[in-house]
Amino acid sequence: MVSPIEKGAEAFRNFKKWPTHKRIEVLNRAAAFIEKHAEEYAYTISLEGSKTISEARSEVHRAIQTILLSAEEARRINGETINFDQREGSENRLGYYYRFPIGVVGAITPFNDPLNLVAHKIGPALASGNAIVVKPASVTPISALLLAEAFTQSGLPKGYLSVITGSGRDIGETLVRHPSVKMISFTGGLEVGKKIIRQAELKKINMELGSNSPVIILNDANLEKAVSSCVSGAFSAVGQNCIGVQRIFVEKQIFDSFLKKFIEETALLRIGNKMDEQTNVGPMITEREAKRVELWVNEALDEGAQLKLGGKRYGSFYEPTILTEVPATAKIAKEEIFGPVVMVTAVESLEEAIEKSNAVNFGLQAGIFTSNLDKAFFTIKNLQVGGVLVNDSSDYRIDAMPFGGIKGSGLGREGVRYAIEAMTEPKVVCFNLSKNK
Repeated sequence: MVSPIEKGAEAFRNFKKWPTHKRIEVLNRAAAFIEKHAEEYAYTISLEGSKTISEARSEVHRAIQTILLSAEEARRINGETINFDQREGSENRLGYYYRFPIGVVGAITPFNDPLNLVAHKIGPALASGNAIVVKPASVTPISALLLAEAFTQSGLPKGYLSVITGSGRDIGETLVRHPSVKMISFTGGLEVGKKIIRQAELKKINMELGSNSPVIILNDANLEKAVSSCVSGAFSAVGQNCIGVQRIFVEKQIFDSFLKKFIEETALLRIGNKMDEQTNVGPMITEREAKRVELWVNEALDEGAQLKLGGKRYGSFYEPTILTEVPATAKIAKEEIFGPVVMVTAVESLEEAIEKSNAVNFGLQAGIFTSNLDKAFFTIKNLQVGGVLVNDSSDYRIDAMPFGGIKGSGLGREGVRYAIEAMTEPKVVCFNLSKNK
C-alpha cells in the first residue's frame, strides 16, 4: 500500500507545473465550501474540543480568512532582479531569483485551534505548490478531516493533501524522518519540539512552541480597557491558548485598583455547557489536563502564592483562577500553564516589569498598557518576544502578520506570507552575456 507521504511525493512530481491560477481557484472554492457549511464546522470544533460554540464560530471565520489570504498570497510569490554588475568584472552578467516549492510538507497540529491552525499549514503549502501531510492532535482529528473534505470538494489534485490520524508516538516519528518529507511545520509543546528537531536532522523546520505571555500595566493605563482585555486574554478558550495572558505585572500605585476590578470582572464569567451560547468558559480538553493545572496551582500555593479567585476543579472543568505573590521559582511562573490561571504581580517600575517578563525561557508575545509613547517604545525595544501589543493584551493576532517567538517559543514565523517563504526556496539565475562590440 502506498503511504500518504509517498502519494504526496508522487503528486508533487506529476504536478510540478500546477499553475498559480489553479491553486488560487482551489483555495477560493475551499473557503466557499467551509463558509457554506460553517455551522457544521463550528459544532464539530466545539463538540470534539473544548471551545464554546461562540468561540468555535469565530475560529471557523478565521479559518476561512486564512484560506482566502493564502489564495491572495499565491499571486505574490515573486523573486527580484539582482545587480550582478556590483562586482568588478561582472558588467556583462544579469539575472534574478525566483522561489520554488520544496515538495512534501509534514505538519503536526495541536488541539486548541483544530481548524484554523490546520488551515495555517495547508493554505500556505498549497498556495506555494507543495503537497502536505497533516497529523492533527489525536483528540481533535475530525475538524482536520472536515477541512480536508473542503479541499477534496474544491478539485484539489489527488495526493496533494492527506490527513493521518492517531497517536503522535505511533506516527509522528515516521512523518518527521521520512526522506520524502522536506519540511516539518509543528505547533505544540517545547519538549516535543526539541525531539522533532533531533529527528528531522537537516530538514527545514518551522515551529511555534507556546509561551507564558506577560502583560504590563503602567500607572497611566486605561484601567477599564486593561482589565477587560486581560480577562478575555487569560480565560478565553479556557486558557488553552499559546498567546493567552499568564503573567500580569502592575505598577504598585494602581495594583490594588487593577486587582479588585480584575477579580470582579473575572467572577462574572459563566462556566458551563460549551454548547450553550451564554457560556464563557467550558471544560478543558481532558480531565487529565485539568488535574495537571490543579496540581501546578496547588504546588504554587504550597510555595507561598495567594489564591484570590477560583482554584477549584470539577471533573474536566477548572475555575478561572487568579493568583498573587507567586514565587519566581514556582513551576507555574516558569512554564506554560495552558489553562485558565493567571498571576498578578506588583512591580516598582517598568524596568522591573520588563526584567521579570524576560526571566523565562519563552518569548512569543507580550502586551503593555500605557499612554506614554516613550515608555511604549522602550518596552518594544527591551522585551524579548516575537510580538509586542500596545494597549492590548498578548492575546491578539491577525492571520496575515508574522507570528512566532524566540527562545523556547519556537523557530521561524507563521502567518500566511511568512509560511510560504518557509515552504519555498530561492533559486538564483545568472546570465553571462557576450560583450557588446
